Amino acid sequence: MTLVAQTRIHGFILPVGRGGHCSCHRRLRENTSVVDMATFAKPENALKRAEELINVGQKQDALQVLHDLITSRRYRAWQKTHEKIMFKYIELCVDMRRGRFAKDGLIQYRIICQQVNVNSLEEVIKHFMDLSTKRAELARSQAQALEEALDVDDLEADKRPEDLMLSYVSGEKGKERSDRELVTPWFKFLWETYRTVLEILRNNSKLMALYADTAHRAFQFCKQYKRTTEFRRLCEIIRNHLANLNKYRDQRDRPDLSAPESLHFYLDTRFEQLKVATELELWQEAFRSVEDIYGLTSMVKKMPKSSLMAVYYAKLTEIFWISSSHLYHAYAWFKLFQLQKSFNKNLSQKDLQLIASSVLLAALSAPPYDHIKTSSHLEVEQEKERNMMMYNLIGFNIDVKPESREVLSRSTLLMDLVSKGVMTYVTQEVKDLYHLLENEFLPLDLASKVQPLLTKISKLGGKLSSASSVPDVQLSQYIPALEKVATLRLLQQVSHVYQTMKVETLTKMVPFFDFLAVERILVDAVKHNFIAIKVDHLKGAIIFGDLGFESDHLQNHLSVFATNLTKSRLMINPSPSRVSKLSDMLPSLAEIVDKEHKRLLARKTIIEKRKEDQERQLIEMEREEETKRLKQQKKAEEAEQMRLATEFQERKNQRILREIEEREREEAQALLNDVEKRIKKKGKKAIIEGEKVTKKSLMELALQEQVRERQEMEKKLQKLMKTMDHFERAKREEAAPLIEAAFERRLAEEKLHHERQQQLEVELSRGRHDGDVKEKYRLHRVMEHKMQFQERVMKCRRAEYDRMRSEREERLSQVLKARREEREIKRKMMYYVRTEEERLKKLHEEEEARKREELERRKKEEAERRAKLDEIAEKQRQREQELEERERLRKEAILRGTPIDMPTRPSEIPGAGSTAPAPASAAATGSGSSGGKYVPKFRRSEPSGQAPPPPAESDRWGAGKKDDRGAPTSDKWRPSRYSR
Repeated sequence: MTLVAQTRIHGFILPVGRGGHCSCHRRLRENTSVVDMATFAKPENALKRAEELINVGQKQDALQVLHDLITSRRYRAWQKTHEKIMFKYIELCVDMRRGRFAKDGLIQYRIICQQVNVNSLEEVIKHFMDLSTKRAELARSQAQALEEALDVDDLEADKRPEDLMLSYVSGEKGKERSDRELVTPWFKFLWETYRTVLEILRNNSKLMALYADTAHRAFQFCKQYKRTTEFRRLCEIIRNHLANLNKYRDQRDRPDLSAPESLHFYLDTRFEQLKVATELELWQEAFRSVEDIYGLTSMVKKMPKSSLMAVYYAKLTEIFWISSSHLYHAYAWFKLFQLQKSFNKNLSQKDLQLIASSVLLAALSAPPYDHIKTSSHLEVEQEKERNMMMYNLIGFNIDVKPESREVLSRSTLLMDLVSKGVMTYVTQEVKDLYHLLENEFLPLDLASKVQPLLTKISKLGGKLSSASSVPDVQLSQYIPALEKVATLRLLQQVSHVYQTMKVETLTKMVPFFDFLAVERILVDAVKHNFIAIKVDHLKGAIIFGDLGFESDHLQNHLSVFATNLTKSRLMINPSPSRVSKLSDMLPSLAEIVDKEHKRLLARKTIIEKRKEDQERQLIEMEREEETKRLKQQKKAEEAEQMRLATEFQERKNQRILREIEEREREEAQALLNDVEKRIKKKGKKAIIEGEKVTKKSLMELALQEQVRERQEMEKKLQKLMKTMDHFERAKREEAAPLIEAAFERRLAEEKLHHERQQQLEVELSRGRHDGDVKEKYRLHRVMEHKMQFQERVMKCRRAEYDRMRSEREERLSQVLKARREEREIKRKMMYYVRTEEERLKKLHEEEEARKREELERRKKEEAERRAKLDEIAEKQRQREQELEERERLRKEAILRGTPIDMPTRPSEIPGAGSTAPAPASAAATGSGSSGGKYVPKFRRSEPSGQAPPPPAESDRWGAGKKDDRGAPTSDKWRPSRYSR
């Protein structure tokens, strides 16, 4: 049975076959791309029509049918069929990669089901993303070289002209081009899908979870395929969505950021953005993500969870370390240590030890001088603002006023580490390093004592437990910064002891760097006013200066000397009262310390218990408030849905009736009012009655009135133009002499001003020239030293260059020699292999020739043997025929009863003309003398009494034959010496 569909177009019914080859169907496709929407009484009919078009291969027409149905105002009441239509619509869009159609359809569907069934929109969007992801993964699996296929800088950019030209003239026609054509379009479509979904869900409070999930999937897409450009654009999109959300606060379905659920989704998205940014090594985008997190928490005045804050500070440490901000890096580590120690009870002692060691080493790695001391006022203000911003990001104190915030510094951080007990968790090597760098004064031995400690510290580190937010800690990353700090401390201490020092001595004292590196450190330290040092390259010496006045050092010299003498006297001769008092306190000292320790432990336990109780109460209160809020929200939503559905149905019925009645009435009334106004302005009386007015008459009247007004306006404009011309001419005639006088006056003033400026410039030039001459004479004295220093430096560099060039030439000669020997060995080996192959080939050819000759000889012998056998067989056949004939004759004679004397053997057949006597055996059997046997010539000379014996049966096969020497011969084939 042939299925035939009927389509109604403009009142005609046209049959449409299954294959679409009839003339009516062809005219349908040529004249109309889709069926008129007015013909679909129900949405199900449009879905069926789309399926029929898909079956005949017209996916574009099917997509247009569904698109017109979704965008039509007639089908705005949501039904379950709309969801099926959207699923089919999304599948068609994905198959044909029509992102714009998909976006338009989803926006229209959001309008349809936003207030009725928002879960349906969620299911459609999930289906859309799943289909796009599957098709992209399928294309990726079909391509064997994904890196070459995705070698595109921007997925939203079109192909460049040079790329198109190169694709036509290049030979890239194989796998690489097929991969690029197969994979890249689908990944572009997947990226467009994520952008479309985020744009649709950006201000929908009911689908916040889907918005966050889409953002996470987009982040993972960028992370998996290393799409840095798309990641930056995605971060900017999410940032703009939040900014617009705060800008337009009067939207109906706007998410409430003060709600815990919405805040959780937004913060989770920002923390995922921060993680992906650090994994892609986009540090600028990671810092912007940190600012986004801080801005979001400042907006809602609520701190995130401890686990999220641990991730926050862990990423901050990475960002500040990459940016070489050692001080901020140390503060971030300190906050992370405090957070882990307070809230993470699963950390082991080893983990705390590693984290504390990292905190102290990070603090020690910061430069020991302040950058603000030598900066200008503007730079100081900028540095203060920067410190304030960093303090907000690191401290995360939202409610603290800016005036009460202290400035971040290295000394303050080290004091906090000591006062808050971080030193108790640090390893012994790090403690020793801290005391050497901060408390000891060892100008000559500082570097030698610091170097073994740095070697031990570089070996410390490893992975932390799974409870920590930091996967591993490697202390070796702080070694270069610590070596620089140790060098600065050594220089500072040496400057207090020595006034001058040789460069060689200082180089030996600093084993970490050569003198060039030490000189760079010196320049930086002098620039920031940390130490006062001069380097005299001519003498090869270092001159230490003093940053302050000598009176500052001698101001308290006597009081310090008296204090030290008092301490020495008390150590030599202690007072007896003090000794007795100390001896009295010693017995009870242990008990007092024990009691104090127990009291502190009990107090700590009580404080922790109170904290836990308070946190538990806060969590319970938040949970109860959230439950109440959700219940109220659910009730309000249900009531709102019922009310909206009722109102929507009523408005729909009323709107359909009003639109038809008011359209013509409004148009006619507008034309009538326009005509009446124009007539009344001219003082004329309206000539058309309201009851007799028709639309056609009103349009004719309005057109006549417009033509008349246009003619009057042109006349007025011509008259006004003539008046303006006369007025402008009169003004210019009056203004001409005034302008001439003003020009002369201005010319005189300018000439006087020019002369004064020229004289002033001459005086300034003379002054500058005199100063330059004096400066030249002053600097001429050091020109010789400068040339000597330049010559010495150039000589050292030339010697170094010659040495490196000779070494390079020697290396090149060795490499060339090695390559030459390698080529010679290779050439000899190839010659040997070639000669060996030729020898083996020659042997093989000789063996083949010998085998062919042997085969031909054997074939020849075989042919001769076969010829002999054929001859023997022919003779045997003749003998057998003769015997059969004799036997037949004998049998016939016996049957007739006629005696016949015939030989019974073939050898007894008488030869023709034989005269030999009959043998004795024949006479014994009664045979006549007439029967005889053929006797050869060499037997005929024998005596008649010695007849030869009768031939045996084997004579048939030639066994009785003899050769010329009397030896028996045989016709059988005997193997030759060549046969095997």
